[in-house]
This record gives sequence, structure tokens and C-alpha cells, in this order.
Amino acid sequence: MPADLYPDSDEFLEGARMSFDEMETIVRTFVSLGVRKLRLTGGEPLLRKNLPNFISRISSLEGLDDIALTTNGSLLARNALALKEAGLSRLTVSLDSLDPDQFLEMSGGRGRLSDVLDGLRIASEVGFDNIKINTVVQRGVNESQIVPLAEFAREHGYVIRFIEYMDTGNVNGWTREEVVPSAEVLERLSAIAPLEPVDPNYLGEVASRYRFTDGVGEIGLISSITAPFCGDCHRARISADGQLWTCLFSGKGHALRDVLSSPDALRERIINVWARRADRYSEQRAERENRKVEMFLIGG
Repeated sequence: MPADLYPDSDEFLEGARMSFDEMETIVRTFVSLGVRKLRLTGGEPLLRKNLPNFISRISSLEGLDDIALTTNGSLLARNALALKEAGLSRLTVSLDSLDPDQFLEMSGGRGRLSDVLDGLRIASEVGFDNIKINTVVQRGVNESQIVPLAEFAREHGYVIRFIEYMDTGNVNGWTREEVVPSAEVLERLSAIAPLEPVDPNYLGEVASRYRFTDGVGEIGLISSITAPFCGDCHRARISADGQLWTCLFSGKGHALRDVLSSPDALRERIINVWARRADRYSEQRAERENRKVEMFLIGG
């Protein structure tokens, strides 16, 4: 969370933040409605104490086929084995630069690149074999890292996804001039080796997939600015305080906590909210200006 907006402590979240029991109730209900994939995000999910215990509780749910986690990687080294043993299926690590000084600056002066690299290495050693790296590319900041990061991913067998810098929330000072279009990223990557498109893994996959024709490495491009994919989106987000958000750019969430004691009422509320969703912010960006939820409250 931005240090200038929130205290350097999570004490202010106590009480507002759901318990693992509440989270499990919500997960079970979504699974009963057909959800098969779950992703744990943040903020930084590994700051949550005993997170592997929660993963262990839900990993055996019948119908839940895939549990993924997105992390900044700073605490991954010490948690990787416990996460694997708990039943975590997949890992995504956010990594925007391989330059230690730039990494430190981009993390608000609180992150060390060596910690993230150690986390990636240990995660591979304990058996995570489908690790993804997410890189947000920002003009004038880290576009020089596109090729080095792709080469790093190729060397270590990671899938890297380059994400267009988005106007998430209200405090990141976004301007369109800072966006590096995915087409430009693709052009830069062709300096490594020719690329060819790959079919999506499933309907609604947000990343356009490519592989290097030499057979070494895959990349993904997430193009919310230049090629919106609202029509295929089927993601629901639950914030730590128990609200259902139907879009990354939503301005309003829908409370679930007040009906957790009634399985039927919880199911009905989720169904009603989802049936009414009509989010198309990325397609309507040019004609819409609305206050949006901060991404560090609902995850990417």
C-alpha cells in the first residue's frame, strides 16, 4: 500500500479484515456456483499470517481445480515450501525491473531485488514449475527492462507477461503518455528471436500469448488500454473487508459479510449482483471518468 496514504502497519485493518472462516465460507459458496479457479492477491498476500493454513483448508474443496497466488516475492523464499505443501497450484510474481536501484525506487524504497530473485529460485526448487512473472511497463520508467526481463524469463523457464500501465484507482497519477502499447513491447521482443501467436488456454484469458520460434520461452501481453477485453471478462473480486467487486475499475462494491451466516442468502446475493453486472470501463475509458477502487485493495 502507498506509504504516504496508509500507516506502516496493518493494525488499522484488524476487524475490517475477514477471518479465514469468513473467507472459506465465501470460497465454498463461489465453488458451489461453478467457480473453478481462485487467485489470492493483495496488497501483498504473504503479509497475512498463517496464509498456508488457509490454502490447506480450501485446497481439498471438491470442484476447486486451481489455486494461484500473486505476490511481490519479497517474502516468497521463507514461504515457498509451506505454500507448496498446503496445495497451492501456481505462483505469479510481480517484477518490474532487474536493476537493483530501479527496483528499490519502484518499490517505494522498501523492496530488495535479491529477495525476489531468491524467492523465485526457491519456489522452483520446491516444485513450482509453472511460475509466471508480471511486469507493468511504464513509459520513461522501465521500458528499458523489457528485453532483459524476457531474457531472464527464458533462461529460467518462467512465463512473463507484460502489462500496459493502467489507470487503476485514483492516486497513481496515470496519463496515457506513460503507456507503452503492447505492440511496441512485441516489437522490442523480436530483437531476441521471432515470435508467433499461441492459442488461448481458455475463453476469456486476459493475456494474448506468444512464443519464441526457437522453442525457448513464452510471453503474454495484457492490453487493457489498447485492446480492451471487457466482453470476455469473467472475474469476480472479493476485497479483504468482504465486498464483491465486479470490475477492476469499479467504483462500488457489494457487501457479502452481512449474509455469511445464511448460505442461501449469500448465494442469492452473489447471483443477483453477477446477473446485473455491465462493466465496460476499459472500452468506455475515453468517455467515462469515475472514482475507482484502488487496486491495492482488491488485487490485480
